[in-house]
Amino acid sequence: MARPRAIVLRAPGTNCDEETAAAWEQAGAEVETWHVGRLAESPAALDAFQILTIPGGFSYGDDLGAGRILAARLESALGESLRRFHERGGLTLGICNGFQVLVRAGLLPGNAATGRATLARNESGRFEARWVRLAVRPGHSPFLPAGFAPAIELPVAHGEGRFVTSDAADLTALDRAGQVVLQYADHEGRPTDQYPDNPNGSPMAIAGVCDPTGRILGLMPHPERFVDPWHHPRWTRRRDSGLETGDGLAIFSSAVRNLA
Repeated sequence: MARPRAIVLRAPGTNCDEETAAAWEQAGAEVETWHVGRLAESPAALDAFQILTIPGGFSYGDDLGAGRILAARLESALGESLRRFHERGGLTLGICNGFQVLVRAGLLPGNAATGRATLARNESGRFEARWVRLAVRPGHSPFLPAGFAPAIELPVAHGEGRFVTSDAADLTALDRAGQVVLQYADHEGRPTDQYPDNPNGSPMAIAGVCDPTGRILGLMPHPERFVDPWHHPRWTRRRDSGLETGDGLAIFSSAVRNLA
């Protein structure tokens, strides 16, 4: 059976594309990395892929706000191709800066019943780079299907990761719709708004959301940075659990299995 084809889209300032491509390869996908300019010249090329990923970094230097310039370019040059990609069942993953891009392009949360969302500056007022625990709320998303582990650990590295909406009631609507799929959690796995377990002050401890179909997922933590056990700073203590892979690999593997 042919392996699903994944495209990792990079732009000036992207710095996590190689790690993301390696994660997809390890999960069983066939991967290509394209510059956004190349895809903008040939938008129909997206039709040959089943997975689109926008990785982390600082696209275009975040000069007008994190992810804003790349989001504008996607809307203007690739809007129709992205719509067609999604309608035929393609999976889209945005990691950190990629999450910011998807939100600012209007692809997330993608719920007509709610207003626009954004990823605002961390409440701490500084860049946060640390490991966090995440409560997983699996459901209809192929990235986090039913049976997924209830809690995972991943690293974060961002200055603008606080997920907010134009109306606080929209957060409740997203939660009820099952679109809040990852939440920052304390050491017991309970969602929390307390720093530093919640590194950016996101209300409802939101770390990742999907669109109503579940096929578009955005998250601030970096799953590509924990695909092997030894990526974890306490890997020698964790190896007694018998885990053979890092927590982040399961996100990529779940998507590949969905398309196999």
